[in-house]
Amino acid sequence: MSDASAASFDFDLIVIGAGYGGFDAAKHAADHGLRTAIVESRDMGGTCVNRGCVPSKALLAASGRVRELADVEHLRGFGIHAAPVRFERQKIADHANQLVATIRTNLTKTLERAGATILRGKGRLEGSQRVAVREASGIERVYSARDVIIATGSDPFVPPGIETDGRTVFTSDEAISLEWLPRWIAIIGSGYIGLEFADVYTALGCEVTMIEALDRVMPTFDPDIAKIAARNLIDGRDIDARSGVLAKSVTPGSPVRIELVEMASREPVEILEVDAVLVATGRVPVSKDLNLASVGVTTNRGFIPVDEAMRVLVDGNPVPHLWAVGDVTGKMMLAHTAAAQGGVAVDNILGHQRLIDYRSIPAATFTHPEISSVGLSEADAKELAAADGFELGLVRSYFKANSKALAELESDGLMKLLFNRSSGEVLGAHIYGLHAADLIQEIANAVARRQSVRELAHEVHTHPTLSEVVEVAYKQAAATLV
Repeated sequence: MSDASAASFDFDLIVIGAGYGGFDAAKHAADHGLRTAIVESRDMGGTCVNRGCVPSKALLAASGRVRELADVEHLRGFGIHAAPVRFERQKIADHANQLVATIRTNLTKTLERAGATILRGKGRLEGSQRVAVREASGIERVYSARDVIIATGSDPFVPPGIETDGRTVFTSDEAISLEWLPRWIAIIGSGYIGLEFADVYTALGCEVTMIEALDRVMPTFDPDIAKIAARNLIDGRDIDARSGVLAKSVTPGSPVRIELVEMASREPVEILEVDAVLVATGRVPVSKDLNLASVGVTTNRGFIPVDEAMRVLVDGNPVPHLWAVGDVTGKMMLAHTAAAQGGVAVDNILGHQRLIDYRSIPAATFTHPEISSVGLSEADAKELAAADGFELGLVRSYFKANSKALAELESDGLMKLLFNRSSGEVLGAHIYGLHAADLIQEIANAVARRQSVRELAHEVHTHPTLSEVVEVAYKQAAATLV
């Protein structure tokens, strides 16, 4: 492109949305000399920084300490006798708020230092290579850009029949401010958000009822991992978990009224009256006010279709100069997936062809202990094995055989490794146990490189560390190769 035609645009790139995906895309673009603008109508940092990963990890860190100090039996195993634990709810909440403020400030400064222009307001498309930004004052400006990345993210999903008031019935958006501790709280949904908040609330002395519409609790997790994790994270705590039941209606108030019906038959089960309800039923894309029709894009349940280069698609064909990243694409709704997609989109804009590899992106749930996974589920791996004509290998490695886990008196844990028994290629892993979120990275790297357990079995791990759980799995797997 000649300088003259480049100069005819206000920017080389406009990113709509300053969450984790938009931030990474804008920073990467600005660092590589593109004249970049990023549009944000809410808080810089999006869901992850303000209402998701960051504040929730602060709450989990504090409540995890409370849980540890209050676990008399566990401490007794070390010969430790602690005084009854006391905590200040407000100070725990303040810790989360201060962390959010710090990270939001850092992120904004990083963008400014990189040379990106921050446009405050609500962005939408105005046809090809044009973005309209409506400022809070109502003033609207239209900017042109050679390329546009949509990174508008997602919001919590509230199912029909559930009424929220932000105080007695709320989503994770409000839960992270920890304004009060309900004596009895119902959590609707047993995915990672429901589990993490159940961990926080039970550590801080609340009673929890978990309501899952699907026929098993923790339905999105590997069944074997879910079984061992539920034993500790649900059965071992003040949690009454019910599966196969639907919250047909939830009415805010004091108490909150929940009408439960059987999921299969829709027959009434009971009316529950609790102090509060957290709705943790997943997330929906933010795409309806983007004026996607102006470029002919049709969403799929609100999600914007993209290819693996992050180009937006219409009838399977890329729309020129239009890209989308993050939750709005509905691929893996995780902050680090959004960041990875942002990097891929910008690399392609810069002319370096690159595709995203979802199989190597890990996921973690920050309960105590943690749950993590990467690559294929066992069901998907079986399907792939049948389709490609190879035998699927599966080994289990237990924390109770690990010296470090035993030293910590935290030996309840399992790693499950999936691999191709002919080539040895690692296809996926699922871990429950101490520091599972950190341990998964090693397997994620192996999946990214499509490595075989043949080589991996020879890699030396520090003794005594939890990483030896992975080493044992690799060695077991290598021994079964055909």
